[in-house]
Amino acid sequence: MARVLILLGIVFLILGVIWYAVEKSGVRFPPRLPGDILIRKGNTTIYIPILISIIISVVLSLILYIVSKFRL
Repeated sequence: MARVLILLGIVFLILGVIWYAVEKSGVRFPPRLPGDILIRKGNTTIYIPILISIIISVVLSLILYIVSKFRL
């Protein structure tokens, strides 16, 4: 269990550094796609990334399906 937690910590650290670098470079992440909802009222902005969520769900489902098929 300790190895898994250490590995997850390293993965999150790497993802955080990448996210920070992408944010500082001026690239918008996640990108706004046509299926996303953006609501602006006064000083409040609500961004609901529906299409991004669907894409991430499909990709993760495929990865987990492939991993489960090849797992012994």
